[in-house]
Amino acid sequence: MFDEEKIKEGVRLILEGIGEDITREGLAETPDRISRMYAEIFAGMQEDAKQHLSKTFTAKDNNLVLEKDITFYSTCEHHLMPFYGKAHVAYIPNGKVVGLSKLARTVEVFAKRPQLQEQLTAQIADALMEDLGAVGAMVMLEAEHMCMTMRGVKKPGSQTVTVVTRGAFDEDRALQELFFQMLGR
Repeated sequence: MFDEEKIKEGVRLILEGIGEDITREGLAETPDRISRMYAEIFAGMQEDAKQHLSKTFTAKDNNLVLEKDITFYSTCEHHLMPFYGKAHVAYIPNGKVVGLSKLARTVEVFAKRPQLQEQLTAQIADALMEDLGAVGAMVMLEAEHMCMTMRGVKKPGSQTVTVVTRGAFDEDRALQELFFQMLGR
């Protein structure tokens, strides 16, 4: 559960800590705005991906399903700065498929938490295996991290790519190659 008052007080302390006057017009309502924004961008803290993967449909064939170029936005847990990019999510059904929008919603649930990209990639793949009962899963995320762009080494445009394989994708190199071919790589 979100504690709006703690968030507001934290924002006030940060603003004071950097030497700002928290009573000036432009900042007076900032703690409230940040609190509302955090409720939105960290909504995944209140959700379970299982709810999106539980509604399935019978499928006769167990062929590869790939949803690519799913835009996501997340927040790095080390610096509380955004990272964002594209998710590519594939699975091999075990007699059941899920609606395609549910794959995007699964990505969103995990992305809307303070997060590491490596962990986010694994959480999506694990949810497909555990909650959907997939035969195999493969997830690739490509993202730009604002902690690399705005601070530190300051390298805008650099991309971090993470890949996780589970089940049949661990065992079959041809499936991995098919995944990359379908992405056009």
